[in-house]
Amino acid sequence: MYKLKIISSTVRPGRKGPMIAGWIKDVAEKSGAFEVEVLDLGEINLPLMNEPLHPIMQQYEHEYTKQWAAKIDEADAFIFVTAEYDYSYPASLKNAIEYLMHEWAYKPAGIVSYSLGPFAGVRAVQSLKADLISLRVVGLAEMVNIPSLTQFVNDDGIFTPNEILSKSADMMLTQLLRWTKGMKLIKEEAFDNVAV
Repeated sequence: MYKLKIISSTVRPGRKGPMIAGWIKDVAEKSGAFEVEVLDLGEINLPLMNEPLHPIMQQYEHEYTKQWAAKIDEADAFIFVTAEYDYSYPASLKNAIEYLMHEWAYKPAGIVSYSLGPFAGVRAVQSLKADLISLRVVGLAEMVNIPSLTQFVNDDGIFTPNEILSKSADMMLTQLLRWTKGMKLIKEEAFDNVAV
């Protein structure tokens, strides 16, 4: 099975990201194609990037950076769960991405975005995809965009997707599996060429 890391991006109290990450984790596990782990940035609690050397060197000084690098390096694919903050994605996710470079490369990423308003976090997606390109991460066209989030949270505080969101998740995971298979070959070839 391929290793899928679901990265929950929000860190502030009352955040809804972990609830959505839990839902997409369940969907991904039911597909049977992935070994799934949620990486919650609110729990990981990375400080502002403070490594003395550029991440291209992979010479990390801090233990938390080494642990973060190991988690990202072992992944075959990602799903980013992101809110939209000020027309972009959260600074906590930007910070976590910038800690590393090579560990992200040649892997596909699905995105689950959400907002309290009607735009479903699509402006966050635009910013995130643009940044992922420079790290050689392929952001999939298929994604899950959740508008007006509170309409999908029941009285018990549980995320309850409608049929459209569930189908979008299934389509994204189908494509994520396809891209994961292909990107593994590309990654192997890329690193073989580096070794030569």
